[in-house]
Amino acid sequence: MIGVALVGLVALIHLVILVMEMVLWETPQVRRIFGISPEFAANTRVLAANQGLYNGFLAAGLLLALYRGLPGPGAELAYFILACVTVAGLYGAATVGRRILYVQALPAILALIAILAGF
Repeated sequence: MIGVALVGLVALIHLVILVMEMVLWETPQVRRIFGISPEFAANTRVLAANQGLYNGFLAAGLLLALYRGLPGPGAELAYFILACVTVAGLYGAATVGRRILYVQALPAILALIAILAGF
């Protein structure tokens, strides 16, 4: 089922974000991805870890929805979490950078459409 695969992809994206923000925030690779200086990374380490934790909660919600079953008992949870990811992605795209629209919001929108359409 395409919807299940897309929900899994969105969960994976948010697990990767969790690791980048909570564990790898000050590494050169992650600083390059986020376009930040070593000083900025050091000064925002705790804030980034907090954001990473929230991304982990989104991933956990999607994994729980998958565990409960899609389609089926996990669908309502998946709808809610995917809607949250979409809103967060749209807000991030409007306030931080357009890339967030493609990395975060678009996969969530596609997953939501696929699940609603029964794909």
